[in-house]
Amino acid sequence: MDCIDLFKKAAAAMQTDPRYLELDAARRENDMDQELQGLIGEFNLKRLDLNNEASKTDPDNARIADLNQKVNDLYSQIMASEGMVRYNAAKAECESMINHIDAIINTAMNGGDPMTVKAPEGSCTGSCSTCGGCH
Repeated sequence: MDCIDLFKKAAAAMQTDPRYLELDAARRENDMDQELQGLIGEFNLKRLDLNNEASKTDPDNARIADLNQKVNDLYSQIMASEGMVRYNAAKAECESMINHIDAIINTAMNGGDPMTVKAPEGSCTGSCSTCGGCH
């Protein structure tokens, strides 16, 4: 079995991890939340209106300010919703897991022992070129 097949199996295993399962459940719940979807739709329409107004040769600055306020208010409302709070927390956990996986892969690619890699702390990007050290 080559490493690609092994990584495919690892990716399938990742989809059984509780962090991934929480993210998937939060995503599905948000998709089914009609109120949240309505806010997202309204946000997208207002953002489109704002972009259209701002790109006019002679934009109406008062309209731009009003639309910008509405876009910001909708965004705040969306991000404060229970579903989005849950989703963003789950997404952060999954991103942390992916950063750990990236650190393992980068360590192995640089000749290090992947079995010694600990979970990166802080905001690891998975790129060792800017790394202060994770292991």
